[in-house]
Amino acid sequence: MEKNIHEDCGVAMIRLLKPLSHFQEKYGTWMYALNKMYLMMEKQHNRGQEGAGIAAVKLLSEPGREYMFRERAEGKNAVTEIFANIHKSYKGYSAEQIADVHFAEEHIPFAGELYMGHLRYSTTGKSGLSYVHPFLRRNNWKAKNLSMCGNFNMTNINVIFDKLIEQGQCPRKYSDTYLLLELMGHRLDREVERNFVDAKAQGLEKYDITNYIEDHLEIKNVLQTTMQDFDGGYVICGITGSGEWFAMRDPWAIRPAFYYKNDEYVALASERPVLQTTFDLECEDVTELKPGQAIIVNKAGECSLQQILEPRGDAACSFERIYFSRGSDRDIYKERKKLGEQLTERVLKSVDYDTNHTVLSFIPNTAEVAFYGLVGGFKSWLNKRKVEQIKELGHQPSDEELLSIVNQSVRSEKIAWKDIKLRTFITESNSRNDLASHVYDVSYESIVPYEDSLVIIDDSIVRGTTLKESILRILDRLHPKKIVIVSSAPQIRYPDYYGIDMPSLEEFCVFRATIELIKDRNMESFLSEVYNDCKRELAKPAGEPLKNAVCKVYSPFTVDEINCKIVEMLRPEGMTTPVELVYQSIEGLHNAIPDHKGDWYFTGNFPTQGGMRLVNQAFINYYNSVYKK
Repeated sequence: MEKNIHEDCGVAMIRLLKPLSHFQEKYGTWMYALNKMYLMMEKQHNRGQEGAGIAAVKLLSEPGREYMFRERAEGKNAVTEIFANIHKSYKGYSAEQIADVHFAEEHIPFAGELYMGHLRYSTTGKSGLSYVHPFLRRNNWKAKNLSMCGNFNMTNINVIFDKLIEQGQCPRKYSDTYLLLELMGHRLDREVERNFVDAKAQGLEKYDITNYIEDHLEIKNVLQTTMQDFDGGYVICGITGSGEWFAMRDPWAIRPAFYYKNDEYVALASERPVLQTTFDLECEDVTELKPGQAIIVNKAGECSLQQILEPRGDAACSFERIYFSRGSDRDIYKERKKLGEQLTERVLKSVDYDTNHTVLSFIPNTAEVAFYGLVGGFKSWLNKRKVEQIKELGHQPSDEELLSIVNQSVRSEKIAWKDIKLRTFITESNSRNDLASHVYDVSYESIVPYEDSLVIIDDSIVRGTTLKESILRILDRLHPKKIVIVSSAPQIRYPDYYGIDMPSLEEFCVFRATIELIKDRNMESFLSEVYNDCKRELAKPAGEPLKNAVCKVYSPFTVDEINCKIVEMLRPEGMTTPVELVYQSIEGLHNAIPDHKGDWYFTGNFPTQGGMRLVNQAFINYYNSVYKK
C-alpha cells in the first residue's frame, strides 16, 4: 500500500456519568477523562496525521464563565501539542488549586464532563487549522452551542446545497463539513425554539424557560431532521453547550464506530482495540454502533440508543479490515491472516511448488499479519507433502531418509528495510525518482542468487508507483530466480467516495493496464461506448437507480491478462528477472471477511446512489481529458 493512501479520520468521545469528585476520589484525579482522551487519540494515530482537535463542555458553569472549550493543532504531533497546550493553560494555577476538584470545576479549562476528539486526514486536499475538527457554532443560549466532528465524506453535497437555497438560506461555503454543521445547527435552533414555545405555554419565565429547554431537548429530533437526505459514509459526533452528547453511524454501516458504557462513563471510538486498551476491556465488553443508529446521552446523563434512520444496506467497509484499522483487533488479526493463508495454492503454483528454493517476505509492515497467514499456509501444505513423501518410500526408512524429508522447512526472511522518507523540497523529477528508489533497502545475501524465488506480500496495490520506482529495483539487487508480488486484497479498480483518500480513476495501475490492453487490441471505440453509457446513467431522472457503467471497461479481460499488463508497465527499465502478480480473489475476500461486505473498491458495487453517480462522472472526466481535448 502506498503511504499516501489513507483513512479520512478517527473519532474519540467520553461522557462522564458521575461528577468529577467521584473520579478524584476513586482514581486520584479529576483529569481521568482528559487523560483517557489522550490515550484514545494516540491509539488512533493511524487514522489521522494531518491534524487533531479536542472539545469539552462543563456542565456546572456560571454566566460569565467559559463552559465550552476547544483546542486544535496541525501536523503529525498534533495530539501531543493539543494536550501540551491544555496543560500549559494550567500554569497560572497553584498545585493546590489544580488538585481541588471544586476549584477545577469552576475555573480550570477542560475540567468538564463531555469530551470529543478528532484526528484528521484530508480527502479534499485542503489544509490549515480552519479545516481541523471539531468545529464550533456559538450562541448565548447554551443549548444552541454545537461542537461537531466526524469521520465522513458526503457524496451528494450538491443536493444538500440546493435544498438549503430552496429554504431561503445562503450558504457561505460549498463543503460537506460546513453544510452539515450549519444544517445541524439550524435544526438544533428549531428544537430549542420548539421547547421555548412549550415552556412559554406552561407559563414559565426567564431562567425556568432555559432549564426547561435544556431538560427537554431531544437530539434524536435534531439528527432525524438533519441526516435524512445525506448520502455517504459517516460517523457524526457532537456535543452541545447544555450537555447533550451524541454519535451517529450512517445507515449503510460504511464507516465504523464502537462504544462502551458502565455506570461511570460512556466512551466511543472508531476502533474496538482503542477502547479495550484504554479502559482494560474484553472484546465482548465493546459494542459496535449499528447502521443508522445513534448513541445519545442527555444533560441528565441518561444514555440511550436511538434508530435515527432505517438501515439502507449492509456495506461495512472491507478496506478497514484489510489495511486501515489497527491489526490488534481480535477479528481483524484473524481476517488478515486468513487473507494471506488463502493465497497459498496460487503462490505455490507461481513458484512451481518448489518450497526448498522459495523465500517469503512482506512489504510494508501493514502486510505482516497476512504474511503470517501465508507462511502458515505454506507450512500446512509442506507438512502434508512430508507425510506423502514418507508414505511413498515403501519401506522402513533410514534416519538419513527421514531427516531429508522432515528437515524441509518454509523459508522466510526480513528482506526489505525502509530507510528514509523522500523530502518534498526536491522538485526536479529525475532527482526525486532516484531518491525514491532508495527509500527501501534489502538484506543482502538473504537468498541464493539465481536459485531462490522471492515472494513478497503486500496488503494492496493501488498506483503501483512504489513498486516501479523502488521495490522491484531493490529486490532485483538480490538476483532472485523469480519475483512474485502478492496482494492480500483484490485488484483495486474504483475510487472510494466515502472518506478514504484514494487516487482518481486514471491513477489506478489496474485501470491504466486495462486501458493499455484496449489500445493494444484496437478497441478504443469500446471506450466511447462506456462513455456514452456513463452519460446515460447520469441523465436518468432523480430517484431512478443508477448503475456503475464503468464496470464494462474491465469485462473483455481476465484478471491474469490485466496482471501481465501491470507487470509490463511497472517493470523498471533494464530489469530482466521474471515478475508475477498474484491478487486475492473477490470470493477469497468475502470468505476471509464475511461480515464486512463493502467491496466497491474491487467490484464497483457502490452501496449508495451518490457513489454510483461519482464513479460514472469519474470516467466521463477521464474520457473528456484524454479523448476530447
